[in-house]
Amino acid sequence: MTEKLYLKDSYLKEIEATVLEKDGNKVILDRTIVYPGGGGQPMDKGFINGVPVVKVEREKPFHVLEGEAPEIGEKVKVTIDWDFRYRIMRMHTAAHVLASVFYKEYNAKITGNQLGYEKTRFDFNVPEFNRELLEEAVKKANDILSKDIELKIYEMPREEAFKIPEIVKLAGALPPNIPILRIVEIPGIDIQADGGTHVKNLREVGTIKILKMENKGKNNRRIYYGLEP
Repeated sequence: MTEKLYLKDSYLKEIEATVLEKDGNKVILDRTIVYPGGGGQPMDKGFINGVPVVKVEREKPFHVLEGEAPEIGEKVKVTIDWDFRYRIMRMHTAAHVLASVFYKEYNAKITGNQLGYEKTRFDFNVPEFNRELLEEAVKKANDILSKDIELKIYEMPREEAFKIPEIVKLAGALPPNIPILRIVEIPGIDIQADGGTHVKNLREVGTIKILKMENKGKNNRRIYYGLEP
């Protein structure tokens, strides 16, 4: 079993790990900091002994390498591109705040999302939508992001978590069918079942900047945003 250290500490940039299995150019490690991608969050740019990791398989956590893989039992150095990871962490936390504003103020759920380094895409099921409403929502989100609020990340039994109405803000989707869920809470602002990486404090995020908005169907609205600085 590979220990997923990115779930416990998103700020780890480098670790030592041991190769448990090898199959050609891919290996399973006893622990990792390379986020495999999922839920709209892209995969980390990770490296094992300086060799790029091109994929982390989901069913069995093989790290697929661009070059030659180390041998079973070998100690290796696992690193990530910290600039990329930290930017995605900021984008992800911003997404939770913006989703919370849309959910609470406009009763809207997310219908799709894709976090990115330069821009993030969000789809919402809002019947009435215009630039003025979007600017109002983003202003409210930015007001929240200016606050000194520490995030809380913890685990909760699935049945208990589903007693919280706003635990799922992705329309038509439920967290994985597992007994214990990982919860990301921004006290007083948002709470969601989430398996991604986040900053420790809202003040790390920066300011959401609207890049583009589109109508994508009867009730579906798409926005693109970036972050400043």
